[in-house]
Amino acid sequence: MGNSEIKRKTAETEIQLSLCLYGSGKSHIATGCGFMDHMLTLFAKHGRFDLNVECIGDTYVDDHHSVEDIGICLGMAFAEALGNGSGITRYGHIILPMDEALILSAVDISGRGYLDFDLQIPTEKVGTFDTELVEEFFIAFTRKSNITLHIKQMAGKNGHHIIEGAFKAVARSLNMALSIQEAYRDEIPSTKGVL
Repeated sequence: MGNSEIKRKTAETEIQLSLCLYGSGKSHIATGCGFMDHMLTLFAKHGRFDLNVECIGDTYVDDHHSVEDIGICLGMAFAEALGNGSGITRYGHIILPMDEALILSAVDISGRGYLDFDLQIPTEKVGTFDTELVEEFFIAFTRKSNITLHIKQMAGKNGHHIIEGAFKAVARSLNMALSIQEAYRDEIPSTKGVL
């Protein structure tokens, strides 16, 4: 439990991704989209995940396919690395400040993919990045990782700060949910006996 490698090739993207859930926050990210590189680098750091992502995508069209497909691959890697989830805390949450932005993230590693995305990003772009792709990334990630994730903006005016706060908050809430409870290391944290 804890490690995964994903290779995925479509007509739009070619992605190689490796994930260690219990790492030190090291990353090598090359997505072809500078803002996404920044978000995934801090996602790895704040979640204490070791994450390597290389993506060759049709960014001459736009960043949509690359961002969505990276979310798919990261979700697949997360689900595989999690295994049966024995011993994990399962739930995690944080209210994270990022300058004027304040973001709540709450996660249940439930086996049920669901996203409640409530960010009001005031700009259509941050640099060349389409801000609507933030939701597309998290939709893809939650569907493939089979987690329940709530992301809620409580304050914020700057698009960059809101998005960065969301990635940091999600990473930290996931880190909390993944923490191992030694006394229950061999138990599935569900009365159903399976996540």
